[in-house]
Amino acid sequence: MPQTGTNRRGFLKYAGGAAVTASLAGCLGGGDDGDGTDTPADTEMDGTEDGGDGTDTDDGDMELPDFPVTVTQGNMPTGLDPHDHRETPTDVVMLHAYEGLITRDAAGAAQPALATDWSRIEGEQAVEFQVREEVTFHNGDTFVAGDAAYSINRIVDEEVGFASPQSDQLAGVSGASAPDDTTVRVTLDGLNPIVFSEFATYCDIMQQSWVEDRSKSEIGQAMNGTGPFKLDSYTQDESVVLTRYEEYWDDPAEVSELTFTSAAESSTRVNQLLQNETDIIVNVPPQEVNRINNSDAGSVAAAPSTRIIYNAMRYDVEPFSSKQFRQAMNYAIDLESIVSNVLGGFGAQTGQPTLPEFVGHNDDIGPYSYDPDEAERLVDESGHAGVEIELNTPVGRYLKDLEIAQAVAGYIDELPNVTATVNQRDFGSLVDELLTGNIEDKPPWYLIGWGEATFEGALVMTALLSSNGALTSWSNEEFDSHLETAGNTTGDERLTALEQANALAHDEAPWIFLNQQYSVYGVSGRVSWEPRSDERIDAYAMSQA
Repeated sequence: MPQTGTNRRGFLKYAGGAAVTASLAGCLGGGDDGDGTDTPADTEMDGTEDGGDGTDTDDGDMELPDFPVTVTQGNMPTGLDPHDHRETPTDVVMLHAYEGLITRDAAGAAQPALATDWSRIEGEQAVEFQVREEVTFHNGDTFVAGDAAYSINRIVDEEVGFASPQSDQLAGVSGASAPDDTTVRVTLDGLNPIVFSEFATYCDIMQQSWVEDRSKSEIGQAMNGTGPFKLDSYTQDESVVLTRYEEYWDDPAEVSELTFTSAAESSTRVNQLLQNETDIIVNVPPQEVNRINNSDAGSVAAAPSTRIIYNAMRYDVEPFSSKQFRQAMNYAIDLESIVSNVLGGFGAQTGQPTLPEFVGHNDDIGPYSYDPDEAERLVDESGHAGVEIELNTPVGRYLKDLEIAQAVAGYIDELPNVTATVNQRDFGSLVDELLTGNIEDKPPWYLIGWGEATFEGALVMTALLSSNGALTSWSNEEFDSHLETAGNTTGDERLTALEQANALAHDEAPWIFLNQQYSVYGVSGRVSWEPRSDERIDAYAMSQA
């Protein structure tokens, strides 16, 4: 599909402002809406927008502005291999250098990226993508369909490269090939009603020859994508510096240099923003909002995200092997108070694995009520009275993550028959344990967050709760059956299966259901940028204020 009428950066800015307004009103969109629609969205709009403060030179060319931007997250990326991670802080860095076949605008709708068109192959379990011509990687080599096919296979097929932790993000995809330089053919295990929703969110494209010429460690220390920014320098655990890729297939970015740093302590990030040492900071704590808004440095921007925060409880170890005990943990906490007092209202209570904006959310299921008497009774009934439990939590990764963990453990510790404590963990080491293929290597009880930018409840539940999920802490045959039905049906039958899975998860309580996270950013007054519900901090959509 041709993209005439506006440049991509201008479109992203236009869509961003409209989407955030809708998001704050609670009206988040959902990709292809889960109805199996296979037609790419129309991105044409009237008018053009250069989106920048560049000036025309005498020969008519646009002089690109000098506009450096620094982004400070809570954690640094765990490496630079786009197929070897499962963390949003890493993904936020990757998205600037690497691109997928399809992308999403700020409202969640699918848009062309390296693919210009996509469709199902009638009568076959396969889909095809038509890719752009005259796109180059940062090393100057031309991108072809074979690179996209290789990238897909590198994720779904261990024999191609390694066991990618992202394989379930392309659930239902069995492989890919390139019949010619402009066509990617993807084979499916079955119907896969959400295949285009998956590709609109996942699968960064790498150059096959570049990957095959390097060791795994070398790939993790370098970058070679087709995106609007290319790697300038990488100091592990300290900084990533990217610069504008002036040969980008669409208009070059307005941001000239993009630096990523990190600070685990929210107070450090806030002080850096107020001292003009950084331009975008994540997870501004509620008590700091007025301080930033009343300063000359910048302001706070917030939006409901697609991230759910929860406490997983491993079903295979005591006391969490008891359904009664797991339910007791939910009744023991005052979730309404945590959202109001710990999060300052920047959150929403949950009672099932998916959020209201997601396909398959069950509107009949609400949060657990605060009932410490019932919690005490259920603990006694479970046979685990007197147990001591420890909650593992990251620090600085999510909005008020440590404070949430301390509140949860505090409420549970108030029960006369349970003792609860908190163990503060490095986010990277905790994630390493969670990504292991062996459930017995995972902590028995931990706080973690999961953002699902596809707006697909099936992907959330498959990854986190199915028996073979990448980060599962639970196994239940009835639950797996609901997900299997959802994976092989469409329309109302599929929605019903997902709603039944949500209801079962609520009743079985494999998690302590916590909150939908709000993304709360501090934004420098020199940067014009709007937050997205999918937590992508997209510098390509930034301009000088």
